[in-house]
Amino acid sequence: MARAVSTRRMAVATAAAWIIALIIFFPILYTIITSLKTETEAIKGFNLIPSFTLESYVTVQTQSGYLKPFMNSVVIAVGSTILALFVAIPAAWSMAFSPTRRTKDILMWMLSTKMMPAVAVLVPIYLIFRDFGLLDTRIGLTVMLTLINLPIVVWMLYTYFREIPGEILEAARMDGASLFDEIVHVLTPMAVPGIASTLLLNIILAWNESFWTIRLTTTNAAPLTAFIASFSSPQGLFWAKLSAASTLAIAPILIMGWFSQKQLVRGLTFGAVK
Repeated sequence: MARAVSTRRMAVATAAAWIIALIIFFPILYTIITSLKTETEAIKGFNLIPSFTLESYVTVQTQSGYLKPFMNSVVIAVGSTILALFVAIPAAWSMAFSPTRRTKDILMWMLSTKMMPAVAVLVPIYLIFRDFGLLDTRIGLTVMLTLINLPIVVWMLYTYFREIPGEILEAARMDGASLFDEIVHVLTPMAVPGIASTLLLNIILAWNESFWTIRLTTTNAAPLTAFIASFSSPQGLFWAKLSAASTLAIAPILIMGWFSQKQLVRGLTFGAVK
């Protein structure tokens, strides 16, 4: 009897999980379906039957210059992630293995910056970028996205580093390892799974950032988020082309997330701090 109840509960839980997954995935599915319609069919309303035309994809890639925003997104997302790791690894090491009585306060302060509305600092950030000549540049956006995601990167790495026994680092010091050797040759190899999941998550966050990319770029450094927004014009919304551009923008992240889902799940659930 107990086994029957367990099987029934498992079936209910599985069905609920599939329903929730379909609800979450449905906007993406409908975007893909709309991208396979003509503009006339797309504006008619809700319809799950596409006409299977690639007209919008051809227009997006040929007339709208998809390659340049795509490369901007790659450079900005990867560049900001690498820069964030260079800053976050030493910071997380110091807080994990050489904590002070202010360490927890610093961590909470860093996390609190993510709670601040971005629009509250839009004017000063824009003026700083204007005065330093960083508007519409890859360097400016890379630095901006690094600062935005740095608290999350530090928190995730701090969680991983806390799980590493401190005795291993002490043994390395006794063998004559310098601080640089300790971080690069001892700590970093042991934390590769945590660093990998942090890297993947940061790339996704940087790739999807739209608030700052739209407001700090125009043409030269505009990534895919700004490229998608360009299909909203005074003439109206081009739903089919907008959906095609959105599908092309999310495809790399969906593929990367599919092949790295185990690392992402582990990164988001590892440790008590999460």
